Amino acid sequence: MTINDDVHLRCLVITGASRGIGLATARRFLDADYKVVNISRTPAAVDGMVQLTADLCAPGWQDAIAVDLLAAVEGAQTLVVVHNAALQPSGAVQDVEPEVLRQVMELNVVAPTVLNRLLLQRMGRGSAIIYVGSTMSFKATSGIAAYVASKHAVLGLMRSTCQDLAGKNIHTACVCPGFTDTEMLRGFGGDALEHLASRSTQARLLQPQEVAASIQFCAENPVVNGSLVKADLGFVEG
Repeated sequence: MTINDDVHLRCLVITGASRGIGLATARRFLDADYKVVNISRTPAAVDGMVQLTADLCAPGWQDAIAVDLLAAVEGAQTLVVVHNAALQPSGAVQDVEPEVLRQVMELNVVAPTVLNRLLLQRMGRGSAIIYVGSTMSFKATSGIAAYVASKHAVLGLMRSTCQDLAGKNIHTACVCPGFTDTEMLRGFGGDALEHLASRSTQARLLQPQEVAASIQFCAENPVVNGSLVKADLGFVEG
């Protein structure tokens, strides 16, 4: 990939871009001439992006990458931060282990807060903070109590971001995908995938590229500031 001067005017920092929605989002922003910085445990198999290795579940991860991260975004006039990395362990509310809950909150809620604090000093007018939520940000289903609690918290964090950054010309939104055709979802098997697809009014799974398009739209349109954006093909209620 040839990096021209325009790339350095717009920069994306994304977590968890090694697969799924994160990978599709990184590719989309690269194609739109953004400089892309991925923070994850495993590098993304994509040329042309900056890879910073970090375990976002481990407190203090930011200390190891702060210098390189701030250097990578230096000079960007518009900075988009996409909080995508997430953990979804199974476990009902009566069974979830406290340590599992702490780990989920550390990755899904605390890490975005830490990254915001690190990057806000570099975010100019027109920058954006986009949270990747879930249908579980405003609903619940049995057996994933820690995940549901964390995704509800992500929605609250986005709403606080909107209010706390008022007047700074930085906007935010929470994109909430429905069932998406990712490696993680395919682990449930064919019958389960058919059932999940049936929960959409379009009778199919979302593609990661469709969610990526919604994320880019929110990143580039301040009118959505403070919005929960459902990207679920129309969820079948009841």
